[in-house]
Amino acid sequence: MDNLVFEKTKSTLAVNFNAQTGVLELSGSSYPENTSEFYQPLIEWIQKYFLEVTKKLTLNIKIDYLNSSSIKFLSDIIDKLENYHKSSGEVEINWYYKEDDDDMMEMGEEIKEDVTFTFNLISA
Repeated sequence: MDNLVFEKTKSTLAVNFNAQTGVLELSGSSYPENTSEFYQPLIEWIQKYFLEVTKKLTLNIKIDYLNSSSIKFLSDIIDKLENYHKSSGEVEINWYYKEDDDDMMEMGEEIKEDVTFTFNLISA
C-alpha cells in the first residue's frame, strides 16, 4: 500500500499517512475551498488501510485551525477510526494543541469523550 503525502498550503493541512508504520499525521490549518475534494482521498486511504494492512493506526493531529466543514470531515475520519477499533483494530490519537489555544484544547476534549480508544491530549 502506498503512503499518502500532501504538502501544506495556506488553506490545507499537511498530510503524511505512512502505511508501513501506521502513523498518520495532520498538521496546519484547514479551510479549503472544496473541503470534500481535499478530505475524500484521506478517507479512502484510511478505509483501504483497514482492509489491507489491519495493524495499529496512530493519528497525530497538530491542527491550529479548522473551519466548520473541515470539522465535519475530521469527525467522519474519527468515526471510521472508532468503527475500526470496535472491530478489534488498535487505534490511538495524539491531539496536540498550543498551550494558549483553548478552542483546539476544548475540541480535543469533546472528541475524547466520544471515543473508546486511546486519545491523548498533548499541550505543546
